[in-house]
Amino acid sequence: MFLHREVLISIRLPVHYNEARQYPLLLINDGQDFEALRMNHILTDLQINETIQPVIVVGIHAGTDRLQEYGTVCKPDYAHRGSKAGATTDFVLKELLSFLNENYPIETQNITYAGFSLGGLMALDMVWNHSDVFSKTGIFSGALWWRQKALDAGYRDIDRIMHEQIRNSQTKQDLRFWFQTGTNDETDDRDHDGIIDSIQDTLECIAELERKGFAWGKDINYCETIGGEHNPETWSRAMPDFLIWAFGK
Repeated sequence: MFLHREVLISIRLPVHYNEARQYPLLLINDGQDFEALRMNHILTDLQINETIQPVIVVGIHAGTDRLQEYGTVCKPDYAHRGSKAGATTDFVLKELLSFLNENYPIETQNITYAGFSLGGLMALDMVWNHSDVFSKTGIFSGALWWRQKALDAGYRDIDRIMHEQIRNSQTKQDLRFWFQTGTNDETDDRDHDGIIDSIQDTLECIAELERKGFAWGKDINYCETIGGEHNPETWSRAMPDFLIWAFGK
């Protein structure tokens, strides 16, 4: 309805699923990558070994217009990408969660939302702006470079949109954040300081959160994957760490 397309979702129910009890919910963007992420294997292993509590996991498949449907609702980037991020937000909040609530025994509060790359930015934007619905977010190699000016058009670090949004917030919300980057996520280093942009943008986003009162090690967890690249194989390696952080017993 809101995205004007058929949205595919992948649903992974807990081991020993029981409709008589309620389960925490994890939403993940780019659900079409579940097989490459080895989600079934990872979730089954962690739950059988009782490392994490049972959880319902829903992967939202991206469409062909992914570069428009993922982004920050407050504004598109300098190339006008992310123009449909508002529609994605409406789809999740008003359509998907209603469907899941009607058909599965989910806990309707304290939902966790995660994503990869641009989908990670979208998850962070969603959680940041809707803390009444979400409590935790996982950002794998997040596209936190998302900026309102191109590098060759007078760009400064204050032009990063998610950083600005956090910086301009007036209140500290009851949220927890898990960030991951890989040391080989990319090679770009726009300020030539020896730190690749993906790591710098992530750590400086964390710094903005800290300035709002969120505490490293308590509200914020950072995972740097040595040799990790910008791909599902790396994110799969980091996935157990995230799931234990979010749902560990």
